[in-house]
Amino acid sequence: MKLVNRLLISGLSVALVALAVGDVKAQTVDELVEKHVAALGGVDKLAGVKTLVMERSLSVNGMDIPSKTTVVVGKAMRSETSMMGNLMVQVIDGSTGWMIRPAMMGGTGDPEEMPAAMVAQQAEAVDPFGPLVNYREKGHKVELVGKAKVDRKDAYHLKVTTKGGRLVDQYLDATTYLLIKSTFTTPNGEPGEVIYTDYKAFDGIHFARTTEMTGGPMGTIAFLLSKARVNPVVDEQIFRKGVK
Repeated sequence: MKLVNRLLISGLSVALVALAVGDVKAQTVDELVEKHVAALGGVDKLAGVKTLVMERSLSVNGMDIPSKTTVVVGKAMRSETSMMGNLMVQVIDGSTGWMIRPAMMGGTGDPEEMPAAMVAQQAEAVDPFGPLVNYREKGHKVELVGKAKVDRKDAYHLKVTTKGGRLVDQYLDATTYLLIKSTFTTPNGEPGEVIYTDYKAFDGIHFARTTEMTGGPMGTIAFLLSKARVNPVVDEQIFRKGVK
């Protein structure tokens, strides 16, 4: 009887492992990415986005700070943050970048070149839907690592190697297929993490309303998205160095 019980337990254990492995392998990278794209809004909807303006508030060290990001998809990005009457600007234009930092953040208030490591990371902001969408066309590689738990939710763990060699781990909710977590290495070599929650559709495209980032020089920063405008008219002069 004991032998039968041991065999039964062993058999069940093997079966459970097989089911777990089968569940991960049942869906390929391309199938997961396809479901992710559909969850965001669909191939055609995403392809139709040429410009994007997002208005957020940043919560850091007990302060709520308004921020606005303007993107020409695949080309340029400008982020403006107003802090205690001081304007901080970060701009990516193609392969170059510049910024304006107020004195309270170690700057002079005048335009300055953005460090190369910062340009490399910030350049991803011109791709607002992330590295998984059209990953092959972008030259990225994606590997399915397996399943994981993110805040007690089942998630698919995908490892992305960007065209430039940067490693980013992305976690898709196993039910909605929306991105709920991303981990990476910051320009200063420290681990970084972003958690995405509370998705909402703006003009048929889903954006995370709450984004919480850790690993930067300012500690944990929470972003709350209040508005996203799809395909507004954008004056591209705002990306020229020195334009306030």
